Amino acid sequence: MLEQLLELDKTLFLYLNNLGNSSWDAFWMFITNKFSSIPLYAILLFFAFRLLGLKKTGLLLVFIVLLIITTDQLANFFKYGVQRLRPCHDIDVNTLMRLVKSHCGGKYGYFSAHSANSFAIACFFTLVLRRSFRYVGILLFVWAAFVAYSRIYIGVHFPLDVISGVFIGLFLSWLYFMLFGLASQRLKL
Repeated sequence: MLEQLLELDKTLFLYLNNLGNSSWDAFWMFITNKFSSIPLYAILLFFAFRLLGLKKTGLLLVFIVLLIITTDQLANFFKYGVQRLRPCHDIDVNTLMRLVKSHCGGKYGYFSAHSANSFAIACFFTLVLRRSFRYVGILLFVWAAFVAYSRIYIGVHFPLDVISGVFIGLFLSWLYFMLFGLASQRLKL
């Protein structure tokens, strides 16, 4: 059963990855670059500051940093624990795929930290801002979906790596949002 799922994952990866063409490569490389999201993060922090004030936004920032650290470290734990090869290192697919980046990255790819982080941030800020900025969640989840898909497009993650990252990011963001709420109450912010 697991072997069939992994074969289906490889087939889906090759289909999605090979949909790309050089006309779109620069766009997807921009989307996948973690630094291209900095303006979005700055805008989100500005809205949070306007809504929450300085002290609560400071606490929010602490929880966001902890969320990202947890997501990244959990991704590293799984990458070296599961040891699933990235597509560009997998001999079953690496000659049939498009590698858009100049290098492949680390040897292992389960699960996608980019996907987990982007969905964690999208969900966390959606929960924080949902009452005052009703439609911010739609924008954030579209952005996170683009980041997640970019990992398949550029050739560094299989779809199951991305999907797993999405669910882990969503779960951790919910957990950290709950902890943020408890800390805010305890500190009377």
